[in-house]
Amino acid sequence: MMAPAEIIFRDMPRSEALERRILEKINKLEQLHDHITSCNVIVEETHQHKHRGKLFHIRINLTVPERELVVSHEKHDKQEHEDPYVAVRDAFKAMHRQLTDYSQRLRGSVKAHSRPDTPVVPPPDLVLD
Repeated sequence: MMAPAEIIFRDMPRSEALERRILEKINKLEQLHDHITSCNVIVEETHQHKHRGKLFHIRINLTVPERELVVSHEKHDKQEHEDPYVAVRDAFKAMHRQLTDYSQRLRGSVKAHSRPDTPVVPPPDLVLD
C-alpha cells in the first residue's frame, strides 16, 4: 500500500488541474507495480530569459522495495517543456520505463547475457606434435 503522494509546486502557484493529472499518472504507475511505497513529485517553474519563456522541471522520486527510482526532467533546450503538462508527461514516461525495467529484473525476465564459449587454445610453445 502506498502512502499518499506528495506533490510540491515550487516558484509557481498550485494548479489543481495539473495536480489531478499527476495523480492520474501516479495511479497508472501503481497499476504497473503494486509494491510502490511512496511517490514524491516536484514541479518547478524555472525562470529563463524573456525570449525563451518559462520552462518546467519535473522531479519524481518513487520508492519501491529495496530501491528508489528517480527521474529528473530538466530539458532547458526543449521548447515543448514550456507546457507543464508536456513536461509531466515526459517525466512520467521515463519513470514508467524505469519501473518496467525494475519489475522485469525482479521477475527475472530480463535476459542475462552469457559469455560466448571460447575454445581454450594453448600457447604455441606448448603444442605437442
